Amino acid sequence: MKAPAFAYAKPASLAEAFALLEKPNAKILAGGQSLIPSLNMRLSSPELLVDITGIPGLSGISLKGGSVRIGALTTHAQLEKSETIQKHVPLLAQAVPHVAHAAIRNRGTLGGSLAMADPAAEYPAVAVALEAVFEIRNKSSERRIEASKFFKGLFETDLKPGELLTAVEFPVAKASDKSVFLELTRRHGDYAIVGLAAHNGRYVFLGAGDRPVSFSFKQSLADAKANLKASLKPPADLYNSSAAKLHLAGVLLERAWNTATTSR
Repeated sequence: MKAPAFAYAKPASLAEAFALLEKPNAKILAGGQSLIPSLNMRLSSPELLVDITGIPGLSGISLKGGSVRIGALTTHAQLEKSETIQKHVPLLAQAVPHVAHAAIRNRGTLGGSLAMADPAAEYPAVAVALEAVFEIRNKSSERRIEASKFFKGLFETDLKPGELLTAVEFPVAKASDKSVFLELTRRHGDYAIVGLAAHNGRYVFLGAGDRPVSFSFKQSLADAKANLKASLKPPADLYNSSAAKLHLAGVLLERAWNTATTSR
């Protein structure tokens, strides 16, 4: 299929971008690795694409006290190569290689993936597991929101009209932290059948609902798996039934549990 007709603009500044976002049915274009396929499949039909990739100040990785600040236009490849991410946000570092393929990681961005809010994507689950904080701006103000409150449903977020996700702050990992990222796919680079971002006893599943699904427990693994089976209702997809995805979620839970336990 082909994308519907749309206008295109590439602002040189945030002020210009915010002015363009006031136009009817305008949509942000960052790396485009999620948005363009959705356009081609007619899942999205904006009248105007606002390409923010040329705006200065929206990319980069910096260490600020107890947080790592990542600009929204930072690419997957930049995250993958960053020693700061490897050292201070190891859960994110584990997740990045699972994102599609190298060509897409060279173009796709952290902010684009999070704003798209695909429930099968890796970063939303990681952000919720790490209790990341999102920086959101409009033409006149800035606000901050916890990752757990940002995702509202299938491809739905807390972004209001005229707002832009500009950066994400992840807490710096402590020496005692236990972080594990796992996912199962038909082939490497495919969307996950189901995945899991685990951090200090907080388990967040991807591909198991219309948004990242949190699950925490302090009991035995057997009890946790029983509770998971009773509470998790993953949606079926073209290739996997809900029951199959639930079984695989249990497999990942056990793997993450064992990995965290043996690494102590």
